[in-house]
Amino acid sequence: MKAIIALEDGFVLEGENFGAQGERTGEVVFNTSMMGYQEILTDPSYKGQIVTMTYPLIGNYGVNDEDYESTKSHVEGFIVKENSSIYSNWRAQGSLEKFLKKNKIIGIQGVDTRALTRHIRTLGAMKSVISTKTLNKKKLVDIAKSSAGLVGRDLVKEVTCSKKYIWKDGKSKKFKVVVFDCGVKHNILRLLDIYGCEVIVVPATTDAQKIFDIEPDGVLLSNGPGDPSAVFYLIETVKKLLGKFPVFGICLGHQILGLALGGKTYKLKFGHRGGNQPIMNLLTKRVHITSENHGFAVDMNSLNKDEVEITHINLNDKTVEGMKHKKLPVFSVQFHPEASPGPHDSRTLFEQFIHSMKKAK
Repeated sequence: MKAIIALEDGFVLEGENFGAQGERTGEVVFNTSMMGYQEILTDPSYKGQIVTMTYPLIGNYGVNDEDYESTKSHVEGFIVKENSSIYSNWRAQGSLEKFLKKNKIIGIQGVDTRALTRHIRTLGAMKSVISTKTLNKKKLVDIAKSSAGLVGRDLVKEVTCSKKYIWKDGKSKKFKVVVFDCGVKHNILRLLDIYGCEVIVVPATTDAQKIFDIEPDGVLLSNGPGDPSAVFYLIETVKKLLGKFPVFGICLGHQILGLALGGKTYKLKFGHRGGNQPIMNLLTKRVHITSENHGFAVDMNSLNKDEVEITHINLNDKTVEGMKHKKLPVFSVQFHPEASPGPHDSRTLFEQFIHSMKKAK
């Protein structure tokens, strides 16, 4: 069956449908990872986005029940050059196509993903529509134009948990950590558990008093989708928590923290999405190869330099990738230290969080 991806500026590509059928809108973006497509598909940070994989062959190792980063898929659409009809891996439990059908994700293969990626790099990520239903190109472009973008849009409320829960059993743990679920990846929770933390996950809308009632040793602000400035309720909550507990922010949590510290955020032209981003730690001068997924960034010049120190920068475009408060046990990174492109380059950030809780105790 024919499938079409149409962008708001009139750029259109035709391909062959695989996975689910139908029509969905979202911001079209590209990811440069060579593998990890199941983790990408189940990362809540991709809510509201149609993902293009730049690596040409996707699906060759199938999917399994262990590599989910959340309980379901969140992308609005999936674009590949070629979907592998054969998968082979000792951990595989099914095909990518069956996974997309089960999760009602529309896929397109047989399109020139290089041309689409170059277009986005030149003109920026933009609103789009993926469809097997409407095949009139002009009509699809109009649908893309009229769709909701990401700027000013709160997508956190669509992916956060509905109520508080404890990750695993939480018994015999040294530290109690509250995780604000903005669309948290499971591997963040797994690593906190491995490092000896009782992990209490709360909805992003949870107010500060409820956090005080839990009496945690530390607070983690998770990754998530959309425009951080739209998540005003969490920004206000974080302001009340600063100085009361050690705070660690990851990805969207880094942006939320930047806003809570009085800074500003802005939308990147085409964002950072992939497993090969070079990030320099300005404190050690070490370069880490990291995994990233974000379309917004903290404005370096908006931060109060007397209170906040920039700790990491992206070597590709010099954007802020990490910061810490000069007096309070508060720090954050834009990249994903729980992911494994390094493969363990950034795990020490969790150790830093543990150390800050030990010191606070």
